[in-house]
Amino acid sequence: MNSTTAKYLESAVHHNHPLSPKGISERLFTFWFNSFVYNQIWEDPRVDLKALALTPESRMLTISSGGCNVLNYLIHKPAHIHAVDLNRSHLCVLKLKLAAIQYLPSYEDFFLFFGCADDELNRYNYFTFLAEHLDDNTRTFWEKGSWIRRLLFGPRIKYFTKNFYDYAKMGYFIRFLHTIARVCKWDPSLLLSASSRAEQEEVFERDIAPFFDNWFVRATGNMPVMLYSLGIPPQQFSAMETETPGGLVGMYRERVKRLACDFPISDNYFGWQAFGRSYDRAARCAMPEYLKEENFQTLRDNLDRVSVTNATLIEYMRSQPDASLDRFVFLDSQDWMRPEQIAEMWTEIARVGKPGSRIVFRTAATASPVETALPPELKAKFDYKEALSKALLREDRSAIYGGFHLYVMEG
Repeated sequence: MNSTTAKYLESAVHHNHPLSPKGISERLFTFWFNSFVYNQIWEDPRVDLKALALTPESRMLTISSGGCNVLNYLIHKPAHIHAVDLNRSHLCVLKLKLAAIQYLPSYEDFFLFFGCADDELNRYNYFTFLAEHLDDNTRTFWEKGSWIRRLLFGPRIKYFTKNFYDYAKMGYFIRFLHTIARVCKWDPSLLLSASSRAEQEEVFERDIAPFFDNWFVRATGNMPVMLYSLGIPPQQFSAMETETPGGLVGMYRERVKRLACDFPISDNYFGWQAFGRSYDRAARCAMPEYLKEENFQTLRDNLDRVSVTNATLIEYMRSQPDASLDRFVFLDSQDWMRPEQIAEMWTEIARVGKPGSRIVFRTAATASPVETALPPELKAKFDYKEALSKALLREDRSAIYGGFHLYVMEG
């Protein structure tokens, strides 16, 4: 367990007395989340980029998570991207990606590492080309770990020889769901070969929808602990539960149906990861833009535009000068926060943001917490683009969130 990450998690998640039911749930979550959770990010960068409207002068602050979207934004060459995260494990993923772009011999080596992520050559390339360029903490994360990890699992760099996307808490969770499907003789991976949206719907009804009627899924689907591997804290779970009085399993079914059916699977890498636990290696279409060959040199030429920091959003903004940033990406972090913490963060946005700054984030439920958390004089400084936000949510290929929200800071 990382002590720095633990400190940040406690500040973000612990809202109740440790011996209360909610307090116990919060502490279970921080214990679970203080580790490697996301092997890829689950927010659609295509939607983000439409909302952000990046320019060559844009100076961004974004949560790093697995680093995918940091690189997807970098393709558009903003002036600078400040990538921060309270989870040091996720920063180790981003640092490895940055080193791989800079030091691996070719694009094909990079694609083998993060696009296929299941070849013994990746471990050789790591020690030959990358390891010496990583800081000590990042090398320790990939090469060593606790004695229990070394004894039972070996170093994490082995993940890239056995399908990296089967690992981390998210990967384990998706594998667990696939195991249930296999035992019940359903095959969600058939969706990947569907040639039309109509065929996608057929596969969904036959091989995916019955999953939500499974007795085990229905018995456990309303338990907060079942969603910890998705990075959903108790507060976020409560917001979803409030909006879904009929039970959360039905909500999961509708969101998975949207993921499976509302977008062509040939272009939806979120669907490939959910139903096939990989990217489209053959056609190389259903994969993040940062993994496409036409973008590799752009990334390599602009790596100096990214800085990486282990911090909370509020802590990092307090270290920045007035009017120094103009694009903000907060993922679903505000679902974790108390109203006073949200108000504190937006007070910092008002100070550090330039007029016209664009702020995007997601929520597990549909409503924006900013609407009720900010005092009137602070809220008046931001224009909520509600209609555009709802339209962009319908375009989000990951389909797992209830709300997408865009705010613009008034001039």
